Amino acid sequence: MLEMILFIALGGVFLSMLGLFYRVIKGPSVADRVIALDSIGISLISVVGLVSIILRTSNYLEVILLIGILAFIGTVAFSKFIEKGEIIERDRNQ
Repeated sequence: MLEMILFIALGGVFLSMLGLFYRVIKGPSVADRVIALDSIGISLISVVGLVSIILRTSNYLEVILLIGILAFIGTVAFSKFIEKGEIIERDRNQ
């Protein structure tokens, strides 16, 4: 019973990821695309977590942490680019 629920949850997450990929491609604004990319990262974390539960192993927990860190850094970089137009600020007075 639990395995069936986990597979249904996995399918639901995959369906939501398809909708998010559509939002990344057809998003009306850049901010919508950034939010969709962040949501894809969160969905990917949940997929890895569900697969880890299905396989009854804890070896994928480091992968979850790595994906979370990369998704956070990517979201911060995109947000900074949207706000200021550049990611790395350089001192132009020198």
